[in-house]
Amino acid sequence: MTTKDYSTAKDGTKIVSLDPWLEPFADPLRSRYALYKKWVDSIESSEGGLAKFSQGYLKMGFQVDQNSQAVTYREYAPGVQKAYLIGDFNGWNRDSHPMTRDDFGVWALTLPPGQHGQCAIPHKSKVKLSMITPSGERIERLPAWIKYVTQDLSVSPVYDAVFWNPPANELYHFRHPRPPKPTNLKIYEAHVGIASPEPKVASYKEFTANNLPRIKELGYNVVQLMAVQEHAYYGSFGYQVTNFFAASSRYGTPEELKELIDVAHSMGITVLLDIVHSHACKNVLDGLNMFDGTDYCYFHEGAKGRHELWDSRLFNYGHHETLRFLLSNCRWWLDEFQFDGFRFDGVTSILYTHHGIGTGFSGGYHEYFGPSVDEEGVVYLMLANEMIHKILPEAITVAEDVSGMPGLCRPVEEGGVGFDYRLSMAVPDMWIKLLKETRDEDWDFGNICHTLTNRRHLEKSIAYAESHDQALVGDKTIAFWLMDKEMYTNMSDLTERTPIIDRGLGLHKMIRLLVHGLGGEGYLNFIGNEFGHPEWLDFPTAANGSSFHHARRQFNLVDDDLLRYKYLYAFDKGMNNLEERFKWLAAPQAYISLKHESDRVVAFERAGALFIFNFHPNKSYTDYRIGVDVAGTYRIALDSDETRFGGHGRIDHAASEFFTTHMEWNGRRNFVQVYLPSRTCLVLGKVA
Repeated sequence: MTTKDYSTAKDGTKIVSLDPWLEPFADPLRSRYALYKKWVDSIESSEGGLAKFSQGYLKMGFQVDQNSQAVTYREYAPGVQKAYLIGDFNGWNRDSHPMTRDDFGVWALTLPPGQHGQCAIPHKSKVKLSMITPSGERIERLPAWIKYVTQDLSVSPVYDAVFWNPPANELYHFRHPRPPKPTNLKIYEAHVGIASPEPKVASYKEFTANNLPRIKELGYNVVQLMAVQEHAYYGSFGYQVTNFFAASSRYGTPEELKELIDVAHSMGITVLLDIVHSHACKNVLDGLNMFDGTDYCYFHEGAKGRHELWDSRLFNYGHHETLRFLLSNCRWWLDEFQFDGFRFDGVTSILYTHHGIGTGFSGGYHEYFGPSVDEEGVVYLMLANEMIHKILPEAITVAEDVSGMPGLCRPVEEGGVGFDYRLSMAVPDMWIKLLKETRDEDWDFGNICHTLTNRRHLEKSIAYAESHDQALVGDKTIAFWLMDKEMYTNMSDLTERTPIIDRGLGLHKMIRLLVHGLGGEGYLNFIGNEFGHPEWLDFPTAANGSSFHHARRQFNLVDDDLLRYKYLYAFDKGMNNLEERFKWLAAPQAYISLKHESDRVVAFERAGALFIFNFHPNKSYTDYRIGVDVAGTYRIALDSDETRFGGHGRIDHAASEFFTTHMEWNGRRNFVQVYLPSRTCLVLGKVA
């Protein structure tokens, strides 16, 4: 190991002082940081800095002068020879409103107000950009910076661009400040469209009225909204974005989304946007693809600009106008809608030239540097994180990266990529593999605990047992893996409590608490999984007869007092609200004192709470010794065997007080003796 001191380095290698294994890769770290600095300096000299550059939405697209009501429209389309604005406002006359081109390929047009001083383009009227290519072909596109698009599937699947300029009395005005940035992220991942038990596309207003109160009651302090950026195909789950600045109109208007976010803020809930900058839908008529007749307007040209698996277009992160577009897109959602940060989708695809396709990551550092790394993509993420955190210091950014790249969640000034958190994507994969392939009697707790704690030092992780990925058709949720044989027949309290249901209820609670307490500095749950949502998630397609049967969340099951889903829901609420008391997600990593394979017992301490799990299917233990570092009197803070959580009520809480004995046990200075019913988890808290 080197003796060189990197702790004060300002060339992107300071991160080596935190992880000496990075020292052989100091040169690639310097290289990417030098490219980052080059972009920062270039943007500073040509655009007045990152902050101003990221406000491209105030210049590009449609701008209305609030005093005169004149409309100016600007669009980047360097590949065409002529451009015209057409729409309802001019009877779709293709030649009446020509635009002028500047030296950088930006076309512009200003429309004076009407004779009565009104805006020349009426609110909600349809518009398009009509252009002539060098070959003489006329092409028509939706404006790239359009803020609202609508789709009438009875006419065509192609979106219409709509000029969104509501009168003052229809504008939503935010009334509540952003909540303080939580240090113990408990994220509720949600999709507005499926957030109703009814077979339909649910709305922003319904989510505000019906779902936000549940999320608050459950103890989540962050909502992560999926599929908000407009996407022509509902079945893409929002991952084939056509219109990056438009909030999806299938759920309502932009003003109704603002209300949703404002009401969440009033409840103390932080709101993140699941933002898709890793690729774009290949639609031409209502997307960015072939926007000016070329395939390289915002994207890489040829094969480099196409994602083989996703069948989509790949951005050119080394292009000035692409950076303006994407950085301004981040800023737009922060400024206009008051989102509090982002979960960046598909970060692995941005980081590597192979986009993660056919690539397994062993964890060897050589995989994170060299020719397979897309340096321009890495630098885009550095620029985005730097801009976001400077504009909004309280912002939260989360990376969805399967590779485990070092420094992803360290500050840019150190040579990191600047994210606050990364998703622990190996954790749900582990659970699904175990449930598919291994009897729980044979689970290897050493491996389970290793997977849950195997995260990079000083880089924060968000753990989850399952997310939307595990809910999709073709896979099964944890509840379904555990109980699918009887979920349709034995989930009523009026039916016999069978071994399958008993096992399913017990393990569902234990898995969630184990991940919550041990897995990271944040916790995530996908909408509905908190109560063991049955079945899978499948959007309406031709293959399923355009059915909404699986594109909904059946909250009616929780509200039915005769069904056992209420127990899992109550446990989720108990678990999250207990975390709010101990704040274990904001605490250092847990100390695991026990992984007893034959007894099937796991125990660890974190933030002053003592977690104990007895996974044995039929053995209960009396006076089982559990090591604990801090002496004192402990009481039960959470017990999965309580009858209100669907348990058997085998522990008498009134008579359960645990006194430490000062004697080393399992590497801890004291121990307590606890009754551990089979397939039960407990959290003990010190009271004296």
